[in-house]
Amino acid sequence: MNNSFNIRTATAEDVPVFFNLIKGLAKYEKLSHEMTASEALFAKYGFGENTYYQALIAENDDQKPVGFALYFYTFSTFLGKPTLYLEDLFVVPESRGNGVGKALLQQLAQIAQKRDCGRMEWAVLDWNQPAIDFYHSLDAKPLSEWITYRLTGETLKRLAEDSGTE
Repeated sequence: MNNSFNIRTATAEDVPVFFNLIKGLAKYEKLSHEMTASEALFAKYGFGENTYYQALIAENDDQKPVGFALYFYTFSTFLGKPTLYLEDLFVVPESRGNGVGKALLQQLAQIAQKRDCGRMEWAVLDWNQPAIDFYHSLDAKPLSEWITYRLTGETLKRLAEDSGTE
């Protein structure tokens, strides 16, 4: 096993690299059928006129990508401070257990501290026990009292177009 790796900030040139890792994540999470993203969308929204996310890339000594973290900022009204929200963290199977995931989270924690974030948050699928165990090992706490809701596609469009006359 190779225990040596480097973590760096992703650039526009890295879009194909982390897009390929995202496809690996979708496969692992059994969600490939829901993936409609493209490299063009990641380039537009990460490195275009308005940026909505940032990313870190982990590479081994041969500069082969072995993991990534994609994150953005939200704001906590109760803390009055920003929150670093980790959208996705993924390490390729052959590099798991070598500290890559922990190093990505450590770098994110350093970024959160530097940006004066009051907290760092993320979600994990309830069946992903290896990830849950890993997060518990870091003393991360699950927020079981919160339920995530989502609007997409037609339901999002319908709400946006609702005239409020019901």
